[in-house]
Amino acid sequence: MTARITCLLILFCSLQPVKAQQPVRAGLIAFYNLENLFDTLDTPGVLDEEFTPEGPNKWTGARYMEKLDNMALAISRIGEEDGWSGGPAVLGVSEIENRSVLEDLAAHPLLRESNYQIVHYDSPDRRGVDVALMYRPRFFRVTASASPSLPLTNDEGEPVYTRDQLVVSGVFDGEPMHFIVGHWPSRSGGELATRPRRNAAAALSRRLVDSLLAIDSNAKVFVMGDLNDDPVDESLRKYLRASGDPDRLKEGEMFNTMYPLFRRGIGSLNYRDGMNLFDQIVVTPSLLGIDYSTYKFRHARVFNPPFLMQKDGQYKGYPLRSFVGTVWQGGYSDHFPVYVVIVRSSTGAN
Repeated sequence: MTARITCLLILFCSLQPVKAQQPVRAGLIAFYNLENLFDTLDTPGVLDEEFTPEGPNKWTGARYMEKLDNMALAISRIGEEDGWSGGPAVLGVSEIENRSVLEDLAAHPLLRESNYQIVHYDSPDRRGVDVALMYRPRFFRVTASASPSLPLTNDEGEPVYTRDQLVVSGVFDGEPMHFIVGHWPSRSGGELATRPRRNAAAALSRRLVDSLLAIDSNAKVFVMGDLNDDPVDESLRKYLRASGDPDRLKEGEMFNTMYPLFRRGIGSLNYRDGMNLFDQIVVTPSLLGIDYSTYKFRHARVFNPPFLMQKDGQYKGYPLRSFVGTVWQGGYSDHFPVYVVIVRSSTGAN
C-alpha cells in the first residue's frame, strides 16, 4: 500500500464497453438511513424521550450496542457483490442523533480499520435527528463543508423545524467532488399536504448544485438522501430537475441513478404497505459518459441481501427494522442502503 490514495482495482473486461483487459480504479458512494440511531440520554430541548431507558422504546445501553453492531455489519458489507470491502468510500447517513453516535459507530471493530472520518452539524429538527457524511480518508479528503438550513412554515406561519442539508466538498482520488446529503421532510400528515415542503427541500438542493456549477460547470456533484419521494415525484422531476434517462438529459438536468431501478420495481423501503424508492443518489452530467480518463458513474444498486430482510410473515422481504411500533425486533433499519459505483482508467489523470 502506497501513501497515495488508492481504490479497488477491477478489470475493464467486466465493465463493457470499456476497452478490455485494462485495469481501472473504482469508488463506491453510498447512502443509508440508519433508522433512529440515538444515544440513551435525554437531551434537553429535544424530543428524544422515547429513546431513553425509561421511554416507551426502553432504549437501554444493551439495545444501543446491538443497534451499533447491526449498523456496522450492514455498512461493512455494502458493495460486497461488486467486490468492495470495509464499507463505502463515502457514506451519507440520516436519522442520527449527534456526532457521538457516529463516533461510536466508526470505532466499531467491523469498521475501525476503515478509519471513517465524520462531517456533521447539529440541525434544528425537533426530534434531534441530523444528516452526516462519513468517509474513508484513504479515498477522500475534505476541503470545505457547510450546513444550509431549510426554512419552512406551517399554514399558521409558524416555523417548521426540519433537517438542514449538508454540503461537503473535497478531493476523491485526485479529483474534486461534492456531496449534498439530505433528509427531506416526511409525508407525516399526508403526501399531498406535505408535498410543498419536499418541493422546497428539492429547490434548496438544486440551488446548492447550481452554486457549485456556477464555479465549475463540470463539477461532479452527488445529491443523496432519504428524499421521502419517489424518482417520479415532482420534487425530483420539477424542482431538482432529475431525469431518469442519462442519454436524453436536457440542459440543466441531472441524472437520477435510482430511476431505472424504480422502473424495475426495486425499492429501498415500504411505506404504507407499498414498495418505494425514497433513498436516491442523483449526479451531475459530468459523471456520465464513457470517457474514463476521469471518474464516471458505472451502475447503481439497492443493497438488499437476505440478512437485511424480514424472513417471513406478512412483511417478508421488507427491511428488517429495529422496532415495530415500540416492539424491539433487533433488526437493522426500515430502509435498505443504496449505492453507486464510479470508475476511471488507472492511467487517468491524478
